[in-house]
Amino acid sequence: MAGVAATENDAAGARSSRPLPVVESKRPRGLPAHVLSHASGGRDLWSDPRPRPAGDLDEALLELLSEVLDPELPISLVDLGLIYGTRLEEGVATVELTYTATACPCMEFIQEDIRDRLLREEWIGEVRIREVWDPPWSRDRISPEGREQLKTLGVTV
Repeated sequence: MAGVAATENDAAGARSSRPLPVVESKRPRGLPAHVLSHASGGRDLWSDPRPRPAGDLDEALLELLSEVLDPELPISLVDLGLIYGTRLEEGVATVELTYTATACPCMEFIQEDIRDRLLREEWIGEVRIREVWDPPWSRDRISPEGREQLKTLGVTV
């Protein structure tokens, strides 16, 4: 940012300018190049890519998604009951997802985190997210593990 200067008055009242210091911006480590603004989703806790599972691929997708945390609460999307279903066909992962509210401010972060987590796997070439609003999300969808985690955080459900 050459040429940027701060103007100030010296002891005699004369105006002078001096270059502003340059502060290097540091992105959180481990974020993909397109993620500039947040380190949500528990990215620092994600496991390394796994070999293609021999068993139930839909269950494998749920296991991967259990690593993706809600940006506002450190609880997995699976334990919060936000994942309504998963399917893997010919390298395309489809995730049926809802939110706790229709005006959830974290919708884009959540979708970005889901895509980024799943696309780390060599056996997944594309991620499609389908928003589901019926049935609407309710606290009844939170898993027992999710309830315990919320309780630990002081949140009553």
